[in-house]
Amino acid sequence: MAHKRVLIPSQYATGEKLTSDLLGIGMRFAANPPTKEPNIEDTIVAASLEGIENEDFRVLSLLLDWFGVHFERVNVDRLVKMVRLLEDKRVKAFWAALAQWQGQDWRFKKLQKVYTRPRLDLMGERTSFQIERHGEDDRFTKTTMRVPNKLLRHRLVDILTPHELAKKHRAYSYRIMIGPSYRADMWALMDQNSDLTPTEIARQTYGSFPTAWEVKRDWLLLNQERSLATAS
Repeated sequence: MAHKRVLIPSQYATGEKLTSDLLGIGMRFAANPPTKEPNIEDTIVAASLEGIENEDFRVLSLLLDWFGVHFERVNVDRLVKMVRLLEDKRVKAFWAALAQWQGQDWRFKKLQKVYTRPRLDLMGERTSFQIERHGEDDRFTKTTMRVPNKLLRHRLVDILTPHELAKKHRAYSYRIMIGPSYRADMWALMDQNSDLTPTEIARQTYGSFPTAWEVKRDWLLLNQERSLATAS
């Protein structure tokens, strides 16, 4: 059967599964054991849904700090496509605001366009009152979302550094080496299980079959040469 490409998971993680996934991409807090190397984009989109739709501002705070540290390693091409498929306008506005916050990275231009106006309030009707009391969060000033200051705490100590995360998350490490892409995730997956077929590689990384086929070919070529060098 031909590979039919998908871009989003069958369902986004919630509850304890989401907590474990967040630990797996480098967030520090007391919880269950972390998921081993969860998909990065699946996890951060799930976190945004939990944080905004269920008003879990602890999760949203962690996501915001994580994004500030690791935005360079995000596969923005996939993230844009995922966010466009979301129904909640506030979640779209949140991601557009993060793209504006990190506007120095040209890759986020398309993400800025997933939502443009009017500005939406993170806390609904309570937002204006909280902004009058505490002012506006500097990270969201002049973006598509209004967020009161002091609502989303800023604690970088709760986020693994790129060096720390690269030692724990193979795909993140490959994204540092060859750029944040489907190809990087495929190389990481091949390191875990070289018996996977190109179709299985493509399906597990949300990538295309031609890219998966090339990665499988190149991985086998390099490792064949390594085996010959070791034998000699």
